[in-house]
Amino acid sequence: MLGLLRLDGYQLVREPDGADFVVINTCGFIDAARQESMGAIHEMLQLKRAGRTRGVIVSGCLAERQKELLLEECPEIDHLVGVFGREEITKVADRLVGHLQEQRTVFRPAPIRALADHDRLRITPPHFAYLKISEGCDRLCTFCAIPQMRGKHATKAMEDVLREAEQLAADGVRELNIVAQDTTYYGMDVYGEPRLAELLRQVERVEGFDWIRLHYFYPMYVTDELIDTIAASRKIVPYIDMPLQHANDLMLRRMSRRVTRRETEDLLAKLRSRIPDLVLRTTFITGFPGETDEHFQELVDFVATHRFERMGVFTYSYEPGTPSAKLTDHLPEEVKQQRRAQLMEVQQENAFAWSERQIGRRLDVLIDRPLEGEPDVWIGRTYADAPDVDGVVYVTSEEVSEGDLVPCEIVAFQGYDLAAAPLLARQPTAPQRHKRTGKRRRR
Repeated sequence: MLGLLRLDGYQLVREPDGADFVVINTCGFIDAARQESMGAIHEMLQLKRAGRTRGVIVSGCLAERQKELLLEECPEIDHLVGVFGREEITKVADRLVGHLQEQRTVFRPAPIRALADHDRLRITPPHFAYLKISEGCDRLCTFCAIPQMRGKHATKAMEDVLREAEQLAADGVRELNIVAQDTTYYGMDVYGEPRLAELLRQVERVEGFDWIRLHYFYPMYVTDELIDTIAASRKIVPYIDMPLQHANDLMLRRMSRRVTRRETEDLLAKLRSRIPDLVLRTTFITGFPGETDEHFQELVDFVATHRFERMGVFTYSYEPGTPSAKLTDHLPEEVKQQRRAQLMEVQQENAFAWSERQIGRRLDVLIDRPLEGEPDVWIGRTYADAPDVDGVVYVTSEEVSEGDLVPCEIVAFQGYDLAAAPLLARQPTAPQRHKRTGKRRRR
């Protein structure tokens, strides 16, 4: 949307105060995200009441999910733009600026093919970016409202993905983060078989990227071809984000995950045996309806056994309109929270032990930004650290800059984070290869 507005002549300003209008891109996935989105909406409406912006446009998943109900709650919103109405954002902006009181809402059905994302105006740092390869999801997990908001899985054409990748590389991106609601399902709706491995081989040929990072694997459709592609790659870092949600078979069935614990463990063993220095990131849900103490203890034991390098835990979020909302035996919020805390305690031991084992290792560190208030101290990440969700590496040097990929030796750790000393002044061009080592924390 920012790219389209820029192409139409609009200028992005850093602060909403004084802007002609604001666009709030919302999330509607779980209750906490909806509350955050609503907080931003109310804040911007207050700015409008004070005469410090002319209009408020609300877009994204919350707009798609609640539609006109959102206008009933917040009648001062000027326009609602659904997930697939984004291509009309410039028309909406023109109507607002031109004081045209017509077509207050724009909602469109999900397209058969994923919309392209060319000519983006990125708000991430120049050296890393996200590239979405498909839209929507066919999984129908009982706790998830994403298919309601974003439709069925739609593969983005390979030529569109490659064109976007080339634009990002030309824009200075060194780390490309591949994302989708269901990455491993890429190509199934078009070719009748997964084509993620083929896509990755094509993306790897794009000049400019040093790291390609993979997010949001579903345990199904992780093929031998895909594993071999990751293992053999010189750019795809050995880091896989694969949410598992639970380990107990009854819970997995109630979640409609379509995998068993045994199948999951077989996959984990295969991944670890065939991809050197693999870092696995996962997420789990505590307090799903019907989860007993025994079910939860099985999950605790599973996490203790498999020692994931990165892990997050969500408490079950009651989502109206999802199949799990109709299940019996919903648990009190305090039980969900207590189980989350207990599971994170187990993971903390895993993560801290992993951090300690990194001391003495030599790893490339991608420098993200300076540490505020500390001269010559920089915040970076190893291949084991995804932006925003994992831990960081503190590097002390007078010679580095944002976006540099610097060979370092890990010298200390504090909790989830590492400290490193540069081995070279800087490495402003593509390195020989990321060092297959390192890892990151889980929050």
